[in-house]
Amino acid sequence: MLLSFALKAQENTYFTLTELDSIFNAEAYSDIIGLDVSQIKTVNKQELAEANFIFGKSFENLNKEDQAVNLYKKALELYTELGDTEQVARLNLELYLTIDSQNNLEVKNTDYLNKVYEHAKTNNSVKWLSVYYTNYGVEMLKANQGDSAKYYFEEALDLAQQIDSTRMQTNIAINLGSTYSRKFRNQDSAIIYYNQALKYYFSDTLNYKDLNTAFNIYNNIGNAYRRKKEYQKALDYYFMAEAIDLPKLNSKSKKILYSNMDITYYYLKDWPKAYDYLYKYDSIKDVINLKEQNSAITEIEERYDNEKLRADNLESEAKRKQNQNIAIGLGGSLALGSIIAFLVFKNVKRKQKLTEQAKKLQSQKLSTVLKEQELKAIDAMIEGQEKERQRIANDLHDDLGGMMATVKLHFDALKRDASKDLFEKTNKLINEAYQKVRTVAHVKNSGVMAKQGLLKAVQHLADTISASNQIDIEVVDHGLDQRLENSLELTLFRVIQELVTNIIKHAEATEATIHLTHHDDSINIMVEDNGKGFNPKQITKMNYGMGISSIDKRVEHLDGKLSIESELNKGTTVIIDIPL
Repeated sequence: MLLSFALKAQENTYFTLTELDSIFNAEAYSDIIGLDVSQIKTVNKQELAEANFIFGKSFENLNKEDQAVNLYKKALELYTELGDTEQVARLNLELYLTIDSQNNLEVKNTDYLNKVYEHAKTNNSVKWLSVYYTNYGVEMLKANQGDSAKYYFEEALDLAQQIDSTRMQTNIAINLGSTYSRKFRNQDSAIIYYNQALKYYFSDTLNYKDLNTAFNIYNNIGNAYRRKKEYQKALDYYFMAEAIDLPKLNSKSKKILYSNMDITYYYLKDWPKAYDYLYKYDSIKDVINLKEQNSAITEIEERYDNEKLRADNLESEAKRKQNQNIAIGLGGSLALGSIIAFLVFKNVKRKQKLTEQAKKLQSQKLSTVLKEQELKAIDAMIEGQEKERQRIANDLHDDLGGMMATVKLHFDALKRDASKDLFEKTNKLINEAYQKVRTVAHVKNSGVMAKQGLLKAVQHLADTISASNQIDIEVVDHGLDQRLENSLELTLFRVIQELVTNIIKHAEATEATIHLTHHDDSINIMVEDNGKGFNPKQITKMNYGMGISSIDKRVEHLDGKLSIESELNKGTTVIIDIPL
């Protein structure tokens, strides 16, 4: 069947909907997206709608969500015209889930979920109400409302049990496990729910073919054991997930798994294997271009939102044009001579105006050249002064600013526990701050860097801040066995120091991790925190603070790349790549 399909595709011939469905069930998604929907023989709108849905699902299974959304929209339009409310509900759910799977996408996808709820209430459908409660629980989970999420998941599970849908029960049990693991920090209860999901999963012979579900359950159980610090058990379940040959969503799922296995081996201090899985993670993290997909999805949403308005205005616009054409026809003969004379006069005037503009431009060019020569001389004089001011400002902000933020943390801790040990640490930091001021004054900016190197300096920074007992900072390194050039180490330390200062000042985080990775031809820095997060799109070159500005300028000076990933209430990750 697949061979026949491939031969017909090469001949650019047509296919029946039955053939298309068979190829989809065989998971030959790449063959399907190589065609066009117009190559599918359809006898009515129902078949055409289903063909668009199958094409959309094929694109989604290959991580091309932007094109999937476009095809789902077309299928939704056709089913709406047919009045098939059940299929309309299915397409609204697919659109909600597809858009929800994209990170940092500012498209209001809850409208699709609300339409699923309206369908469930109108038709008194237990199945669709359970689907709505499940996904609304996920929305509550994303909003950090753990109790509300648990309530809706339990309501959904009760409804799913009423209709004896093991597939739905499997999905809901996974969500309950995630709620207990991530929000309530109760890993034992989470594991109970994950095992219940496995029980549902294997009891349904149809659901057994959905390998993505099995993959997610094993990965989640591994996460729960990792959070319990039972790392070997965590790896056992991660290996089960890794052994599954996923038929779809391969890149996204494997990316998450490799990241989990990397950090688990790190906790076990098995550095070679930790590096191996970090390498696997790096090798696929850029496969899926979410930024381009998000841009395309946003454009599709805007286009379809405007189509209804255009359709409503189409008839009145046609009538208006008809009346306008009649009026033009009646008055055309009379106005023709006047129009020609007016155009000739306007053309002469335009030529005169263009000639005058050309003379003015030539004069402006000469004036601009003279001004540029004068400005260059002034800029050369100012540049030396400005560089010295900037160097001192950066040193004070980056070095002393970070130190004083740490001192403030120690003073806050002293308010709660005025122990002798904490007092001595605070006093030591104040002495260090005093020495930093003296160092800046004498232009001695190498400090601990020249003696110990980047890794030890960063570790010292993390240990000093962690001693305040308000934020725990880990340092994870890969391949930093040898020293780098001293000025490069100093610049990288300043960047990390500023990132940590920003976390202390703004993130309200309790945990942070600094990853330092030395590849053959580059240095990678990744700083993560579990703080309150923010919207990265709000950071522009017009409004970012001195900290981000300083980091950006340092990275740009090293020909590096800076990227910021963050969501509200989900922490922040800053990734910096510096070529060597």
